[in-house]
Amino acid sequence: MQLNPTTPVGAVVTDLDLADVTPASAEEVKDLLAEHGVLVFPGQEVDDAAFLEFLRCFGDLAFTVGETPVDGFPDLNVISNVGRTTPPRSQFHVDSSYMRVPPAYTALRTVEIPAQGGETLFTNQYAAFEALPDDLVERLDGRTVTHVVTGLDLDEDEETQAEHPLFRPHPRSGRTALYLSTPARCVAISGMDDDEAASTIATLLEHSTRPENTLRHAWAPGDVVMWDNGAVLHRADHSDVVGDRVMHRGMVSGAAASGADTGVAHPGSDHPGW
Repeated sequence: MQLNPTTPVGAVVTDLDLADVTPASAEEVKDLLAEHGVLVFPGQEVDDAAFLEFLRCFGDLAFTVGETPVDGFPDLNVISNVGRTTPPRSQFHVDSSYMRVPPAYTALRTVEIPAQGGETLFTNQYAAFEALPDDLVERLDGRTVTHVVTGLDLDEDEETQAEHPLFRPHPRSGRTALYLSTPARCVAISGMDDDEAASTIATLLEHSTRPENTLRHAWAPGDVVMWDNGAVLHRADHSDVVGDRVMHRGMVSGAAASGADTGVAHPGSDHPGW
């Protein structure tokens, strides 16, 4: 396995067949995800069955209720622009942060690549935290953000909101990441009124998604990309897409991110296994 880090986040992993990954070797991949945030596995010849086999090496799978499942593979969901009269909309976010224990990892495999456009962007949320001014860190330290679900019609017994630390220690690396999502999903910050909270989220999101803190991944046939939802934000760029863009997505439960000796609890938090 060869690792080629990319700037400002991520790494390209070559000389690795995903079919050869086992639950034991997946622990090394988890460490790489905790360090680099995003891993690109190019040239993979995997169908949905093999994709699932790979994902299950990392832990129990998670599925976003309300998404469209892949036919015959209910643990995967379809991300597609096919048949749409208007392009999908995507803002920088983390997946399912409205859950008490959000997914640890998300992965996409290419099914169909458009002739033009359709890149996915990732941010380095470790670097975003580390670049915050000291006075802002002091003002925000210890605060939590209330994340809510948007765009999904969920049953009453489904989770729809959760509270997470704004400065989130990663359960595997121990490094602190700036943990937030799209403004529509971040509806409150502890100890702030609504206007101050909205302004703060907007400022932090702008800070996180500066071009110098963002990796743009251009998809190629055979790409599988996996990322750590605690270390990066992501969004798809649907502008100027020419042709069909189809991906199949799988997610791994949040409990998979930490091990018996690597979990890091946020002071005063009841979110073990993040």
